[in-house]
Amino acid sequence: MTHEHNYKLTTKWTGNTGEGTKNVRTYDRSHTVSIQGKPELFLTTDNPAVGDKSKLNPEDLLVSAISSCHMLSYLYLCSLEGIVVTAYTDNASGTMIENATGGGSFKEVTLNPIFYVSDESMVEKAIELHHKAHEICYIANSVNFDVKCSPTCLVA
Repeated sequence: MTHEHNYKLTTKWTGNTGEGTKNVRTYDRSHTVSIQGKPELFLTTDNPAVGDKSKLNPEDLLVSAISSCHMLSYLYLCSLEGIVVTAYTDNASGTMIENATGGGSFKEVTLNPIFYVSDESMVEKAIELHHKAHEICYIANSVNFDVKCSPTCLVA
């Protein structure tokens, strides 16, 4: 049985500095994303020449979504399998390739989770469950590039 999930949000450009998009240097790339009942996101482009480095950008959010979805899938599987995870940190990275025509695409995202389990006997299964988490992660299953995972398991 399949279940359809629907998501609604509003993206609003806030960067009109008075001349609209008269030329590429006259407008700010700032925008907000609003989802009812949730904190507003303040975003920009990742282009350092015209973006604001203090704000998130869509590329940050894509890598974040993959990392977050994987972690949530992983913790869920661990709870089902009796693996007690006591801490989890992922130092994820993504590589995007820009092409000569101005577009581009992600080449890969690499997840580097470092996590603690409560007992030495859980280590092997804990590492194995990262593969299963990848298989059930909605976001990783929705992208057309490699998502790699290099887990490190420690005992608390």
